[in-house]
Amino acid sequence: MISFFKRYVLHNFGLKLLSLVMATGLWLLISPDEQPAEVALRAPIVFQNVPRHLEISSESIPEAQIRVRGPERVIRQLQPNEIHAEINLAGVTSEERTFDLTSQQVRHPSDVTVVQVVPSQLHLAFDTRLTREVEIRPRVTGNFAEGEQITRVEADPPRITITGPRHHVEKVDAAITDPVDATGTLGTAVFLTNAYVADPLVQVVQPTSIRVRVMVQKVGSGSPH
Repeated sequence: MISFFKRYVLHNFGLKLLSLVMATGLWLLISPDEQPAEVALRAPIVFQNVPRHLEISSESIPEAQIRVRGPERVIRQLQPNEIHAEINLAGVTSEERTFDLTSQQVRHPSDVTVVQVVPSQLHLAFDTRLTREVEIRPRVTGNFAEGEQITRVEADPPRITITGPRHHVEKVDAAITDPVDATGTLGTAVFLTNAYVADPLVQVVQPTSIRVRVMVQKVGSGSPH
């Protein structure tokens, strides 16, 4: 029995032990965390080389849903900001154009592969950029005593600069302030507020606070008898 033990168990014991350790380590390395897994992530679409004179005039630009596959350990640790799709806009003119969204347009860690991109195409409209000034129209509300009313409203500054796709900017008549409640005012009062443009594709170039000066006076004494 001792001879059998020495011959078949203790013989080359160091090599056998090393083989066992290596086999156990390899098993731990590939199981179960190294089994393939998939995940679908919402990822932004990054536009590269946008011509300076152009604006994207599409009102809705979807995110991409990107499905990737890789070792389960890597998939579990994957962060959304590690993956995004890219579209090159070099040479685009002011018209509509369709772009393919494939795995070649996706930037991702090297240890995962892209299985699917949704949508597979993106249709965009472009327009030349227009910048111009428009007036600011204050919105003033309030409840006043009988015989009192708003006699004058002024905005400071009176105009503001906007920019965006030409056809959208051309349709803007004025920028509107947030509502100003002048209830209780008699004489002149100044309110600090902001101005905005309803069209989401039109931007205010240098957003600033707007001073709205409201004058409330007593007018008349009613109808004559």
